[in-house]
Amino acid sequence: MALIAGPCSVESEEQVIAIAKEVKAAGANMLRGGAFKPRTSPYAFQGLGSTGLDYLVAAKKETGLPIVSELMSADDIDEFNEKVDLVQIGARNMQNFTLLKKVGARVKKPILLKRGLSATYQEWIMSAEYIMASGNENVILCERGVRTFETYTRNTLDLQAIPVLRKMTHLPVIIDPSHAGGKWWLVEPMAKASVAAGCDGLLIEVH
Repeated sequence: MALIAGPCSVESEEQVIAIAKEVKAAGANMLRGGAFKPRTSPYAFQGLGSTGLDYLVAAKKETGLPIVSELMSADDIDEFNEKVDLVQIGARNMQNFTLLKKVGARVKKPILLKRGLSATYQEWIMSAEYIMASGNENVILCERGVRTFETYTRNTLDLQAIPVLRKMTHLPVIIDPSHAGGKWWLVEPMAKASVAAGCDGLLIEVH
């Protein structure tokens, strides 16, 4: 099972290397870290960009953990091909069809496609099809919670996605319980529930 863990945002070289060592000791087999960050507010921290990717590369050299990071622009594809092992397309870009087609044509590494905030299963699968039809069939689906009327949690984690996607597609499914619940104490029970439901991996935020 894939266990991907690390900080939501890369803030410094010391931070990401320290966390990489901790998550590896805890059993993680891949390191996640956001160098380019999409934010709802234009005034929020947007990430360190290329410098953040270099810090992730340094952490990989220290620990051997492959890197997972989010691609937001086709302008950065060459750099991601060079530095990142699993390229993430975030929830807000799930239906950025121009980006999906360019990723499918130009990225030969696996693609982690997160579900959009209010996307149906069919919409999500069709976004994966955009990548695959453009040339890259190595797509992994990531459920990260959908927006509902509930406000106590950040999003509502859809565990039904695991058996449904098993039925509808051949693609692997991993679960991000951190962004789904938005509360640290929800991560463990939701991760256990995801494993029980048959997921292929977990994406855990660690600070």
